[in-house]
Amino acid sequence: MQKTNTSAIKQAHTEPKPSLLTSSTLELVNWSPLSSLDDKVLALQTTRLFPHFISKPALNKVNHELINEPSFGRFNLGLHVGDNENYVTHNREHLNYLITNELEDSSHNVTLPNLLAIQWLNQVHGNIVVEIEKASIQAITADASITRKKGIALAIMTADCLPILLSNSEGTEIAAIHGGWRPLAKNIIELCIQKMHSDPLDIVAWLGPCIGPEAFEVGNEVKAAFLKQNILFKTAFVKKDNGKYLANLHEIAKIQLSALGVNCILTLDECTYLRTDKYYSYRKDKLTGRMASIICLR
Repeated sequence: MQKTNTSAIKQAHTEPKPSLLTSSTLELVNWSPLSSLDDKVLALQTTRLFPHFISKPALNKVNHELINEPSFGRFNLGLHVGDNENYVTHNREHLNYLITNELEDSSHNVTLPNLLAIQWLNQVHGNIVVEIEKASIQAITADASITRKKGIALAIMTADCLPILLSNSEGTEIAAIHGGWRPLAKNIIELCIQKMHSDPLDIVAWLGPCIGPEAFEVGNEVKAAFLKQNILFKTAFVKKDNGKYLANLHEIAKIQLSALGVNCILTLDECTYLRTDKYYSYRKDKLTGRMASIICLR
C-alpha cells in the first residue's frame, strides 16, 4: 500500500508544482494533456487528513490533534454526518483560505473577487442540476452544479461515491457532479452536460477517488438499472460466487461520458474503501466524514 504523505500535496498525473497549497494534504488536479487549463481552472480533492500547514492564526481555533472525533478524521467537511459543527466550519474556512490564496498566487495581476464563495450542495442521490450565478450560504438541494462565474467554487462531497469535475477547454465553464450509482443511473451526467453551454467534444472530465471495483458489491437490481439503458454497461460489472456483482463506477462514468461525446477523461482511481488511511468510506465505516472535490475558475 502506498504510504500517505501528510506534508505535501499530491498532484494527479504528474509531480506537484509549487503553490501555497504545498503544505496541505490535498490532491491537486492537473488538466494534462490540456495543460493550458491549469492556468484557468483550479480543481482539487481533499482527504481525511488535516493539513499540517496552519494558514493563519485566526483559523487556528481548534486543536484537531486533541479533540476532533477519530471517526471523522481530521478534515471532515460534511455538516450532516454528526460531527461537531464548529470543527466542520473550521475545516471549511481553512479550505476556503487555502483556495483563495492559491488563486491570488496564480492571478498574474488579474483582479480577483475579495472573497471566494464555496457552493455546497445538499446531495440527495438524485439528478437535479443547478446553475450557480451567485453562491448561497445555504446548501442547495442538488447533485450537480454549473457555473461560468469567477469567485465561485463548486463543491461535491463524497465518502465512496464518484466525484466528477468538468471544464470546457477554454476554462470559461465548469461543473461538479455527485456520481453515486443512483445519480449515474438517473443520467445526471447527461442532464448536466445538456445544461452546459459547451459542446461535449470541448469538455474535459476528471473522475476522482471512489469505492473501487474490488470493493463495491451490489445486487442484480443495480446492474439491471444500467443494462436497461445500454448493454455496454455489462463491462462494468463482474459477477461474484454469491450471486452479487462488483461494480466499477469509473467505468460506468466513462461509458456515459464517451456516449455523450466527451473524449478527454482524466482519472484519479484510488479506492476509498481500501484507502481509509487517506479517504473516508461510508460503506466501510458507516459513521464517517466527507471529502470534497472542488472546482473554480482562476
